[in-house]
Amino acid sequence: MNVYLGVVLIYLVFLTGVSIYASRVAKTSADFMVAGRKLSASVLVGTLLATWIGSGSIIAGAGLAYREGFAALWFDAGVWVALGAIYFIAGRARRLEQLTVPDVLELRYNQWARVLGTLVTVIAYTVIASYQFRAGGLVLNIVTGLDPAVGTLITFLFVTTFTATAGLLSIAYTDIFNGLLMLGGIFFSYPFLIARAGGWEGVRERLILHFGEIAAAERLSLMGRFTLTEALSYALPTLLLMLGLANMYQRFFSARDERTARRAVIGWILGTVAIETMIVVLAVIGSSLFPELASGRSEQVILYVAREGLPTLAGCVLLAAAVAIIASTGDSFLLVPATSLVRDIYQRFVNPRATERQLILASRLAIIALGVLGYILIQFFETVLRAALFSYTMYGVGITPALLACFLWKRVTTAGGIASILGGMLMTLIWHFASLAEKTGVETIYPALAASLIGLIGGSVLTPPPPEEKWRPFFS
Repeated sequence: MNVYLGVVLIYLVFLTGVSIYASRVAKTSADFMVAGRKLSASVLVGTLLATWIGSGSIIAGAGLAYREGFAALWFDAGVWVALGAIYFIAGRARRLEQLTVPDVLELRYNQWARVLGTLVTVIAYTVIASYQFRAGGLVLNIVTGLDPAVGTLITFLFVTTFTATAGLLSIAYTDIFNGLLMLGGIFFSYPFLIARAGGWEGVRERLILHFGEIAAAERLSLMGRFTLTEALSYALPTLLLMLGLANMYQRFFSARDERTARRAVIGWILGTVAIETMIVVLAVIGSSLFPELASGRSEQVILYVAREGLPTLAGCVLLAAAVAIIASTGDSFLLVPATSLVRDIYQRFVNPRATERQLILASRLAIIALGVLGYILIQFFETVLRAALFSYTMYGVGITPALLACFLWKRVTTAGGIASILGGMLMTLIWHFASLAEKTGVETIYPALAASLIGLIGGSVLTPPPPEEKWRPFFS
């Protein structure tokens, strides 16, 4: 057994042990779904960081940075803008004391908004979980030489089993360690890697040598080869996803109180900006050191840097951080749609009198079923970046406009909310699977967002204003 595999296995065993311990105190559905509403600000920061920073960052974002340089920060910029707005929503979201985002949609609109919201969440989040499995396969391939398909299967089995063990209570406390390891692993790697490249002047010279002077200058600028429209096509999906992120609201619902939720957002902002920026930095340095990855393997750059570009100790820490990033995001993006299916479909329409034991069992079965579905969905996307942009767009236009309107627009009506969810979801599916982006040159986010906003505004303006009892809980 090589030392890299040993470190990865030890860390996975450690996470499993923490999960099993936490599962002993998960006695109710509230423990399973929202950690009993008792998480502190420090625990929330860790679980929010670990939830958001996933293979979308360390695989898709890093691959984009390898190919485009610092212009890849546009992929992250939408998140940073969204986090600033979220600070002002976090307390009000906690005050509602709901369990899921579709709970909120029904409270503001009606039961059909709940059903549509659940459908969008299940589609988008299962795709996100699926590419965490693929990312895990890439890690195991780099560490052991194992076939990526076999590694993907192993990751699917581990993440699905881990998530079904104890729900959010378990995930939240393992994410404390995951968050710390992310910060430590990524920042610990930087001085070793930049020294190997010969400083930033060495990075520039290597980029010129491998890719030419024009490409080197583009990669070291913030716009690179992007036009503003192209840059926004990366920023908008992440902006919209983050503003309506169901994982985030589930964490807010699990906070001790409103003040705790708001304080956690501050730490989350600082950690997210630091980690995502450093991932891009490491990928840009990696592109100067390993030009051989340009032939179809750019999304492996961070993993390759850990194995080939760093001293053994630093490489082990970075690989363990990559495992933490992938596992923590995969479990969260399985738990949320499973919670939504159980809470918003099973308990709401099928078995309203379900016991706590039945709800926990149903949650675990839903996690397993969604894990299997996610494993099947992997084959429909060529790269992690393509899967990420599809799922971010689907959720960002299908949920976020209608959800934000709950908190920001008293005049929004049931018709407007439902039209927004349905229009955004359908336009994303049609534009993506009919390959209209390739045929028209217009990225999916633009027509999908337009359909969502037209439905929201048009449906609200053309129907009578809602009664005060509909909007009052969101503005008190």
